[in-house]
Amino acid sequence: MNENQQLAELLFGNIDKTPEDYEKIYPARNLKEGARVTRFAPSPTGFLHIGGLFAAMIARLNASTTDGAFILRIEDTDKKREITDGVTEIIKGLNAFGIEIDEGVIAFNEEKGEYGPYQQSHRKEIYQSFAKRLVEQGLAYPCFCTEDELNELREKQEELNVNKGYYGEYAKCRNLTFEQQKEKLEAGLPYVLRLRSMGDENKRISFDDLIKGKIEMPENNIDVVLLKTDGIPTYHFAHAVDDHLMRTTHVIRGDEWIASVPLHIQLFKTCGFKVPKYAHIAPIMKEENGGKRKLSKRKDPEAAVSYYIEQGYPKESVIEYLLTLANSNFEDWRKANKTAPQSEFPFNLKKMSTSGALFDLIKLNDVSKNVISLMTAQEVYSKALEWAKEYDEELYALLSKDEAFAKGIFSIDRGTAKPRKDIAKWSEIKEYVEYFYSELYKPCYELPENLTKQNAVEILEQYIKEYDYSEDKDAWFNRMKNMCEPLGYTPNVKEYKANPEAYKGHVGDVSTVIRIAVTSRRNTPDLHSIMQLIGKDEVVKRLNNALDFYKN
Repeated sequence: MNENQQLAELLFGNIDKTPEDYEKIYPARNLKEGARVTRFAPSPTGFLHIGGLFAAMIARLNASTTDGAFILRIEDTDKKREITDGVTEIIKGLNAFGIEIDEGVIAFNEEKGEYGPYQQSHRKEIYQSFAKRLVEQGLAYPCFCTEDELNELREKQEELNVNKGYYGEYAKCRNLTFEQQKEKLEAGLPYVLRLRSMGDENKRISFDDLIKGKIEMPENNIDVVLLKTDGIPTYHFAHAVDDHLMRTTHVIRGDEWIASVPLHIQLFKTCGFKVPKYAHIAPIMKEENGGKRKLSKRKDPEAAVSYYIEQGYPKESVIEYLLTLANSNFEDWRKANKTAPQSEFPFNLKKMSTSGALFDLIKLNDVSKNVISLMTAQEVYSKALEWAKEYDEELYALLSKDEAFAKGIFSIDRGTAKPRKDIAKWSEIKEYVEYFYSELYKPCYELPENLTKQNAVEILEQYIKEYDYSEDKDAWFNRMKNMCEPLGYTPNVKEYKANPEAYKGHVGDVSTVIRIAVTSRRNTPDLHSIMQLIGKDEVVKRLNNALDFYKN
């Protein structure tokens, strides 16, 4: 047994499995050629960011479109920053927007798949097995430097104006003899395990990023920490071992990780692993004061995925909008394929923005209005009810009290060639339905500027005399038109525009007065359908209440 092997036994005498054992436990996947294995690997250190959901969606798409596998791995080696229920929040966020997990963590303390455990905190012995092999090969060593010594080192490097870090002549423990190492270990001194980097900062590496193209950077020459004093790995080492054993083919992540790629490639090669393909996603940006900045966890409520859940955006709307940010050709595809499922879109990593897409809540609302407009009344009812159950008790009680009535509301102007686009999120439903429910209805009789109270009195008095609940829509609209001329209005809008001085207004003004009297709105879905659903007695009551208001 040589000195490196003796050192490995001193450090990892309790580790009896070898890397070869783990290669057998986690064999190459039986997937078709070209299938991509991707992963979303968040830390449970805060809420799920919309940028995280975006990255997860991109990783999911790459796996789906190639008949591969998408993994949720939890990188929880930083216990100091971990928040309570952080894992549950991540899973809840992914589930809420339909990001399906093929394998990995699916609930608190629950996993599926053959390549687990999928939480790094449960894989300590696996990492130590690979660390032990690196020590045996002379590619890793224990470092006993204290925090004070490392601070002194940084100060010295600052004085000399050289690169910061533990490398070369500044790597104090790199060249300790086996006897010195053994003595310190037997004395019980705390240590970290460091990589013995063979990199040269004067040499360069290049790699082809699937989004950003060819990138060239200096090699890593830093002897980075692989295992901390408690034997838990750093992110860098853990992710290399995990991506290899889980057979990840494509690492898709935020472009803040580009600076770490030279180290990551070095770790893969040092461990004898195949280097995965990389795709670095530009951050989602926000416009501010004429410039652009990253969406901020502190400043922007819309940075948190929970915001979209609480506001009641359908999952289809959020994903639809994120697809417009992901590929610039998505909108043209959607125009040509109005009702096609999102899964049919031919997503391409190479068509992603290299500089960062601009997040726009107004555009999201437009996209969501379109998505909801294409839903059936049953879908709108079910989804709104589900949201209200958690976030609006009053609305939930009203919608569930009379299901047929509620569906009737959502049926108006739905399923037509040009459906109305009034609703962007379920939190807008209460305002949308309020004039249908006496519990919510708040009368407001404000008229447009071109109509006076006297005009309203004349129109309402005449309409109340003629109102017939049994009329179909055509007969109802003909009655509107027939009322016009005796009251000084024209049934023809073009005629009014050609000679406005000749009339008080047109048929649209007549129906507006009735619309305001019945709904307190100037703009609603089909008024005849609304009046039929509200019912004769309620309509007559509202017409008379409005007439009394305008008279008095």
